[in-house]
Amino acid sequence: MTSQELLLLGVLASSLLPGLVIFMLPDAWVGVRSFLNLLGATVKLGLVVVLLVGVAGGEAYSVRYEVLPGLELALKADTLGMLFITLSAILWLFTTLYAIGYLEDAPHRSRFFGFFSLCVTATMGIAMAANLFTFFIFYELLTLSTFPLVVHRGTDKAMKGGTVYLLYTLIGGTALLTGIVWLHHLLGHTEFAQGGIAAALGPQYAGQLKIIFLLLIAGVGVKAAIVPLHGWLPQAMVAPAPVSALLHAVAVVKAGAFGIVRIIYEVYGVEFAQSLQLLYPLAILAAVTILWGSLRALFQDDLKKRLAYSTVSQVSYIVLGLAMFGPIGTIGGLVHLVHQGIMKVTLFFCAGNYAETLGIHKVSEMDGAGRRMPLTTLAFSIGALGMMGAPLTAGAISKAWLSDGAAAAGMDWAIWVLWTSSLLNAAYFLPILWRAWVRPIPAAWPEEHIAARGWRETAWLLLLPPLATAMMTLAAGVFAQSPGSPLAWAKLIAEREYRPAALATPSAPEE
Repeated sequence: MTSQELLLLGVLASSLLPGLVIFMLPDAWVGVRSFLNLLGATVKLGLVVVLLVGVAGGEAYSVRYEVLPGLELALKADTLGMLFITLSAILWLFTTLYAIGYLEDAPHRSRFFGFFSLCVTATMGIAMAANLFTFFIFYELLTLSTFPLVVHRGTDKAMKGGTVYLLYTLIGGTALLTGIVWLHHLLGHTEFAQGGIAAALGPQYAGQLKIIFLLLIAGVGVKAAIVPLHGWLPQAMVAPAPVSALLHAVAVVKAGAFGIVRIIYEVYGVEFAQSLQLLYPLAILAAVTILWGSLRALFQDDLKKRLAYSTVSQVSYIVLGLAMFGPIGTIGGLVHLVHQGIMKVTLFFCAGNYAETLGIHKVSEMDGAGRRMPLTTLAFSIGALGMMGAPLTAGAISKAWLSDGAAAAGMDWAIWVLWTSSLLNAAYFLPILWRAWVRPIPAAWPEEHIAARGWRETAWLLLLPPLATAMMTLAAGVFAQSPGSPLAWAKLIAEREYRPAALATPSAPEE
């Protein structure tokens, strides 16, 4: 086995092996479990850095195992996959730190962290899948490993939310499998390839390919929370805060969005998808989801549900960018895959801090929270301003490229969708900030669990992750033009998906 193959397998094993060991540990073995969690997350991040440098330098990484004649379990590392792999590896480290602090006294911690590790293993497998068969295997493993996390608390409400989540995702998985089997029957394989593989079929298959596209997009669209397939996401907010962060920023919804990227660019090919008139309807659906999610968020008093509907809206920014036929929109969509992740994980970390420290679960309970927890609220404010597209934040970069992409593609209506969504973002985030920073501190908090100790407003393992990801939100905006930034990597992907000459046609925005 070559070093390239070992590196790919190591990225999977660095979370899989610690997770299997953690399952067998008694709950009381806190130190051993925390060590294994952090060791796995640190080793994975180190391996991903090596992989990232290799892919940037033109190295080829792949490993294949034949399951049946003509059916392979295959992994690869390419520029597109590395965008998702790197995001997941970085955020998993911070989410692991946060989860260790959040679940310090909770029951069933070994079970939680075991499935937590399996979830990240599945996410890495999705990112490195070299064909639709491998993608499907890890996609369903992600469903099965996240279900126990959603129902972790074991309450009736948790079981109901988990059942809804499982029902949606299994139906989506059935649609995805149907599309994969149908495409494999027509082509004889389902390999991902730059420029797509579906165009190899003649025009007589156009009708079937449109139906297959619908099945594939519906299958991954469930996890991407595209309307009307989004109903599971608000229900899943019964999960603990680390799981919510995992669902929204690291794994599940990102896996759905990433699947849409693979289908458009490496199964159908963007030019072939455009010739079949598949992209414009997808853009319309994304626009409806953006506005619907923003409107629903506006009327949620539960803080996590407000953030959940915000995710419904924000993830479809990615889909809208991908559905714009042009490199500028592609760059905007791809970079938002990263930017939305770091902004949203910050917001869920902070929501968890409010709940765990003061018992705050509702927007109406946020009065004075910024004075009691200034560092947490500073991080929340940065994440919220980023979601609104405020200057110097990651969100400003995403929205600038998406707006320019819409103009370049002749989709001026999409610019209005983006602006309307930004105004709605402000309408549901600014009242939270007003309450937290300006309103007076109440006589008593709903349920204070952790007393303030000087500058330590809460446990340090709960405080450091949101501060770090908030700084990443600012860094991604301020240093967007730096080599190695998410924007630079998204440009590299677009260069390989579109003809180089196409990149010079519209003037790309600098910010």
